Amino acid sequence: MMNIRHISTIVTVAVAAVTLTACGGRRGQASNKATDAKHSVALITDGNGVNDHSFNQSAWNGFLAYGKAHQLKRGQNGYQYFQSGSAADFDNNFSQAVAAGYHTMFGVGYSLKTAVSTAAKKYPKKNFVIIDDVVSGQKNVASANFKSEQASYLAGVVAAHETKTNTIGFIGGVHGDIDDLFDAGFTQGVTDTAKKLHKHIKLLNQYIGSFDAVDKAKAIAQAMYTKKADIIFHAAGGAGDGLFAEAKAINQTRPANKKVWVIGVDVDQSNLANYHAKGNQKDNFALTSVITGVNVAVKDISERAYHDKFPGGQNLIYGLKNDGVSLTRGQISSQAWIAAQKARTNIINGKIKVRIHPLSK
Repeated sequence: MMNIRHISTIVTVAVAAVTLTACGGRRGQASNKATDAKHSVALITDGNGVNDHSFNQSAWNGFLAYGKAHQLKRGQNGYQYFQSGSAADFDNNFSQAVAAGYHTMFGVGYSLKTAVSTAAKKYPKKNFVIIDDVVSGQKNVASANFKSEQASYLAGVVAAHETKTNTIGFIGGVHGDIDDLFDAGFTQGVTDTAKKLHKHIKLLNQYIGSFDAVDKAKAIAQAMYTKKADIIFHAAGGAGDGLFAEAKAINQTRPANKKVWVIGVDVDQSNLANYHAKGNQKDNFALTSVITGVNVAVKDISERAYHDKFPGGQNLIYGLKNDGVSLTRGQISSQAWIAAQKARTNIINGKIKVRIHPLSK
């Protein structure tokens, strides 16, 4: 019995020592941070959800990367998303996130601007972030925006190189400060490159008037492909699924070497472009995708908050220089890719100035 008690005492002391060591570790250790609600983050989506092939999905990927970097788990004291069915859910979702103990909360998309501002005033000791808009004059709100025109310029360079019909399309969602950036950059990239290549390229341009009207996007795409467009770039959010549907319908009736192309937006959308060409050959019609690094911004701001350096009151800009926007390699030819990379360098060095205002419609 003495030996058993002696062993039990040793085990108890050892466990206590391990516990004290874990609790008394250095400030930067994951064991402390993982249980510290101050480093928890929450995503409030717009009405499209985290699998929208767009901003929400990219933001969620940023959360996953942040969680992995600090051994945080999904849920309280870690990271979580709150799904909004519509704008009517925004305020309530922010309140729920606060009640659940989350400390830094992200509203993804300009439609959440008012809700972010309201929540920040209501909960001044919490951190809030608006993605794709600016909330000014509130010290507990950080804003994150993107130089989407820069990556779109590169897509225009690629499209001008790759078109065989010399007709290219752009489908926008809704005219505004954000969507027009994609339009402006793409238009300038196509125009500048056409001049260099001595091509006469026709650029078709139409806005849907919505980010969720899939059928209308499909009809616009059908009209553009009928007018001989062989590449169409969209900045239409979820409505862009209509473009992919139309391209798939056309390509299924053609040999793989006669396909029409789509340029995706926000995230790598190549997974939406898988299909079977005439003859049942597996293929893909995504030429490339213009990436908006919402994941980059989300992880960056979360990291700053983690290290108690939340950039409240600041408007952070993400562009080519800090990998806040980019272009996927996709199925771009070597010649076009080299041209795009040269343009990227010239934009970063200031040799190419990408206009931020679209051409008059």
